[in-house]
Amino acid sequence: MANVAVYNMEGKEVGTIELNDSVFGVEVNEHLVHMAVVQQLANKRQGTQKAKTRSEVSGGGRKPWRQKGTGHARQGSTRAPQWTGGGVVFAPVPRDYSFKLNRKEKQAALKSVLTDKVANNNLIVVDELKFDEIKTKKFQAVLTNLQIDKKALVVLNDNDQNVVLSARNIPTVKTSLTNTINVYDVLNANKLVLTKDAVKTIEEVYA
Repeated sequence: MANVAVYNMEGKEVGTIELNDSVFGVEVNEHLVHMAVVQQLANKRQGTQKAKTRSEVSGGGRKPWRQKGTGHARQGSTRAPQWTGGGVVFAPVPRDYSFKLNRKEKQAALKSVLTDKVANNNLIVVDELKFDEIKTKKFQAVLTNLQIDKKALVVLNDNDQNVVLSARNIPTVKTSLTNTINVYDVLNANKLVLTKDAVKTIEEVYA
């Protein structure tokens, strides 16, 4: 089992925590990680694009000119695709892009990205994150103390509004709860910040 240092909000090391290998030390499955990211992005797509085919465009019922003798190419309708104002060939229609990924596959993908963060020293564990008021400057001070200057995902065990709202105006920071953590957010962050309580909850759920 991997031992990771635990820091306080001042950036000082206050102890260590032993991570469960069944969650933070698994074999990384890149294919499942890829599938989980594709699924999450696909599920976000609205799929509401629409264009009219030649059967849906109004007009064009009359043959524009007779079949032979005009010198023009034969035409049957002014709403054929080659005409201005005509229908679209193979026009897009509303569709659902989402697809299903099995629960165990999702869990394996999440374990893989968590393991990757530990292996590359991109996981930071803090003993707690508590603010007595909503203050962005205080949250930024914590990031500075932890030497985080890139994109970070902060995972909390409880929905502490003082912490969540203090981080909201920092463009490089995203907060999440242990029950809403996902593969894409973890993978997209340079640093993953977990509270000790969040680590315990994640291990209880996914171990």
